[in-house]
Amino acid sequence: MNPQDPLASLHPLRAPLPIGWWPPAPGWWLLAALVLLALAVLAWWLRRRRRANAYRRQALAQLAQLQQQYRQQPDSQRLLADTNALLKSVALVAYPRRDVAASSGEAWLALLNAPLKPDEQFPADFVAAAYRKDAPAVDAQRLQRSAARWIRRHEVAR
Repeated sequence: MNPQDPLASLHPLRAPLPIGWWPPAPGWWLLAALVLLALAVLAWWLRRRRRANAYRRQALAQLAQLQQQYRQQPDSQRLLADTNALLKSVALVAYPRRDVAASSGEAWLALLNAPLKPDEQFPADFVAAAYRKDAPAVDAQRLQRSAARWIRRHEVAR
């Protein structure tokens, strides 16, 4: 018998090289393709939504101009008439022409107040005052707030 340990004469074990991360497995390629597809669809949807709401941004900018003009030259009749005309033009973009073009008075006020909460609604004399020569004093802040909320919140007819 040999007193020497036979295992000591063996060469050391060689560990295999670590597995690299490249190239990825087919499942990772599929996941990457799905993520890219989802990002492309999201970008398309956001772009489409932004274009669809461009008229709202433009109307809000015009409303801000009307308020600025009112601060420089306080003319209640002009503010009421211009705000009413702006709201009518926005409604013509959002709703069918036959529903908006001929509406006036209570029907127009009901269309404006429909998407608004009770404390945000236009005053009952808003529509009538817009066409009167002797327009009453108007709460410009409330009118601007109501108009801005209506422009932001109205639902587009499909």
